[in-house]
Amino acid sequence: MNLPNKITVTRIILSIFTLIFLILPWYQFGIHFPMFTFLGKVVVDSKYLIAGVLFVLASFTDFLDGYLARSRNMVTDFGKVMDAIADKILVNGVLIILAYNGFISIVVPIIIITRDTFVDSIKMVSGNKGKVVAASMMGKAKTICMMIGVSFMLFCNLPFELIHLPLADILIMAACLLSIISGCEYYFSAKELLFQEK
Repeated sequence: MNLPNKITVTRIILSIFTLIFLILPWYQFGIHFPMFTFLGKVVVDSKYLIAGVLFVLASFTDFLDGYLARSRNMVTDFGKVMDAIADKILVNGVLIILAYNGFISIVVPIIIITRDTFVDSIKMVSGNKGKVVAASMMGKAKTICMMIGVSFMLFCNLPFELIHLPLADILIMAACLLSIISGCEYYFSAKELLFQEK
């Protein structure tokens, strides 16, 4: 297993740990994360700050493993598959938890997960017919917006919350819009293959 693949596996482990950390009812174990007020204006839950740090670290490894794999010509089929799985565990898992806890609308994870399933199906059909569907710029922009938006959401939208600018919400909504657009791009780029008879 090469270095990029090891980083990808590490991201999967870190992603699962982040989800467990957010889900566990810590109070039942007698553990209470302190709440504090930032500059006397924003109430911050330290539990989400810790989760935010974990999420940022995992997101950084997403960039790192891809960069190393391409720059050192170490791209593997294992890496491609596990990288996609790692992204979905991290982002979609956190989105579901944020929606469950009332931070974002349940519509957000529904849109993102539906789009991912749709696009993955298109890639699978195209791959079976010998054509690789390249990642779109809209899809990459969606990923960037979502990861930054979720990071700010976990960090209580600081420092932008101090000026009442809901940047986290704006970025997540932008990611949803880009997700729909990029999904349509994937569909139209592979439309002929999808309806092609065997």
